[in-house]
Amino acid sequence: MTKSESTDHIWSRAEIESPCIKVCVIHPESRLCTGCLRTIDEIGAWSRMTPQARQGVMAELPSRAGKITKRRGGRAARLK
Repeated sequence: MTKSESTDHIWSRAEIESPCIKVCVIHPESRLCTGCLRTIDEIGAWSRMTPQARQGVMAELPSRAGKITKRRGGRAARLK
């Protein structure tokens, strides 16, 4: 057993994992993160939320996907 394997239990928590996928870009119209679909307030408060509050946010995320429209950026947007 390696040293990191022996200490992994210290960092494991019986909590709902964050939906963060490390694509942190806030959509300008919906004000939702395009990666995890949480609001800025939810992202900032995540570590202080109760498991029940986190579960509520997680349950709501699938319904938020339709609130983000694709943006045309880069050269394609400038040419239009």
